[in-house]
Amino acid sequence: MPFIETKTNVKMSDAQEKQLKEGLGQAISLLPGKSENWLMLAFEDDTHMYFRGDDSKPVAFVDVKIFGQADRGAYSAMTAELSRLYKDVLGVESDHMYIRYLGSSDWGWNGGNF
Repeated sequence: MPFIETKTNVKMSDAQEKQLKEGLGQAISLLPGKSENWLMLAFEDDTHMYFRGDDSKPVAFVDVKIFGQADRGAYSAMTAELSRLYKDVLGVESDHMYIRYLGSSDWGWNGGNF
């Protein structure tokens, strides 16, 4: 049950959103037991965002929420891949983005909880 939410000051084209969707669908498999089959995504583009007091460069905040936990190595691999993906697709340098990982054992779906 991964959920990845992206906030960025970049106005994304449909093609860029599709590239991110496909890239995130592949990247989620870096976390053990996770796949695109359960992945939910949300994109909030063209957002007023400042980093270090400046809004002139592309920035992104990526929130990755999963059912359960992953180890640091998996999160490190995911960070490297997401950094590459957002640079390639949106021009966001890795030092202009934050990625947050949250794991929880409390997830509901289909009228019940896992």
